[in-house]
Amino acid sequence: MDLRQGFDIARYIRAIPDYPKPGIIFRDITTLFSNPYGFRASVDELMWPFLQENIDYVVGIEARGFILGGAIAHELGCGFIPIRKKGKLPAQTIGQDYTLEYGVDTIEIHADAIQDGDRILLVDDLIATGGTAMAAVELIKRSGGEVVAACFVIDLPDLGGSAKLIEAGVKFHKLVEFEGD
Repeated sequence: MDLRQGFDIARYIRAIPDYPKPGIIFRDITTLFSNPYGFRASVDELMWPFLQENIDYVVGIEARGFILGGAIAHELGCGFIPIRKKGKLPAQTIGQDYTLEYGVDTIEIHADAIQDGDRILLVDDLIATGGTAMAAVELIKRSGGEVVAACFVIDLPDLGGSAKLIEAGVKFHKLVEFEGD
């Protein structure tokens, strides 16, 4: 992707081979976030397509989606809503199960966080198989929200998550992609 300011985001993403297990290349964005230009470029490029979309809330998926989502919500002048792992939110929640390669997990959102018709921008750092992102989309829809789009710094297209979002009718935006991961 050719960024308006010419900043090469992919260059600042560290690749860690064989983490968390052999054969996996972990894409570490902490090196991107620690660079002030990298963090700024990431936030700017994620929000830019949505400046005219009248977003009510940015919803960020735990944990790196919180870092990006809070900054994007601030820039768009809207609220931020967290989606967290089960048991982390203090008030009444609704949850959504999703499948992992080794079992099932659950994410939750406060039951009163989103109202009917709220326009939502979903944000996370990376999409791989799409399990968490699809569960987040379902939670938003069950809450009455409209998913305007989902955006990510990194797409691993070979793992199929972005294709699942697109097939589900969710507008998809990413900054970089890495094949074969």
